[in-house]
Amino acid sequence: MTPLRALAATFALGLAPALPAYADFNDAPPEARGQSPAFPGQTRATVIPRAPRLMQNILAEGLSNPWGMALLPDGGVLITERPRRMRLYRDGALSEPLRGLPEVADAGQGGLLDVAVAPDFARTRQVWFSFAQPRGNRENATAVGTGRLSDDDTALEDVQIIFQQQPAVESPIHFGSRLVFDAKGNLYVTTGERGLSSAENPASQDLSNHLGKVLRLDAATGRAASGNPFSDPEARPEIWSYGHRNLQAAALDPEGRLWTVEHGPNGGDELNRPQAGRNYGWPVISYGQNYDGNPVNGGITAQAGMEQPVYYWDPVIAPSGMVFYRGDMFPEWNGNALIGGLRAGAVVRLTLDGDRVTGEQRLAEGLGRIRDIEIAPDGALLVLTDEDPGALIRLSRIGAQP
Repeated sequence: MTPLRALAATFALGLAPALPAYADFNDAPPEARGQSPAFPGQTRATVIPRAPRLMQNILAEGLSNPWGMALLPDGGVLITERPRRMRLYRDGALSEPLRGLPEVADAGQGGLLDVAVAPDFARTRQVWFSFAQPRGNRENATAVGTGRLSDDDTALEDVQIIFQQQPAVESPIHFGSRLVFDAKGNLYVTTGERGLSSAENPASQDLSNHLGKVLRLDAATGRAASGNPFSDPEARPEIWSYGHRNLQAAALDPEGRLWTVEHGPNGGDELNRPQAGRNYGWPVISYGQNYDGNPVNGGITAQAGMEQPVYYWDPVIAPSGMVFYRGDMFPEWNGNALIGGLRAGAVVRLTLDGDRVTGEQRLAEGLGRIRDIEIAPDGALLVLTDEDPGALIRLSRIGAQP
């Protein structure tokens, strides 16, 4: 069976009616009142009309809070579930959990999180994964491991933990954890600030820790990648950018540039294009408010030396998972950003002109808490719904041939 047919083999199973085309989500009032964007189009972009009608096919169900997935060259899909499970979906079947994974802290938002494979997987069979690592004394931290997928696809072998976030803290939230390879084979790792966002001691503004940062690592060793921006001995050399809250969406655009989407508080989810050494402001500036209704740091949205988001959402979409579309099934989407929305319950599509958002659309509304998104070999979308049970779902254009 070809990789394309492997992904489409369940086309006749789990069929659901066509999903709604779009809604004018810009009608919803903002959570954070009295704030204004820094430039036109920074929020509430024009709603894109005429979305294609989509068919959803459930490929695998009964998953327990699935979090990340990685496509393999043969059409298989590695899937993580937060309760320390990684499975392989291939040819319409879901494997038993792979053996060999380390212990994880799966309370709260923790657990086994993202998974990624390098472009040379067909030769090396090497897999990278992020997880919440227990450190003792009720503390935990984001960590990254790597291992080889066994020849019989049943285990990860020779597993090594190559990165451990410092410091460990006692917190069940904001692990970040997206993994993205750059064009040179280095590994971007996104982290959360673990909820340590007090105005007196904001962790994401402190370069001596890994909290609330984008990191850029040598994928083999976990050490700082060559060319990282900070050489100050008091700064962590793995840091690429800082001033982030909780980044759970990241992808390279067609030019090979990293983009991220991070969770804001109550309002203020942000799309950024993190650049080396730049400060993205949290929690000094924000387009959201605290959950108790009070402003973040007095409601400041701009400050010298801090970057503005390319785009922000208020109300939030609760972003998780991101790709830039490339494929034949939806040629009108090529180059567009597609972002999973946990709260939006939809795939969020953005059109861009350079580094500016020009339009927004919600696809597959009502599908559920979309945790991750990938592109199948035929150009269909694959999404994970973060539920218990959750599912791997294929979204295709109605009338498309598998």
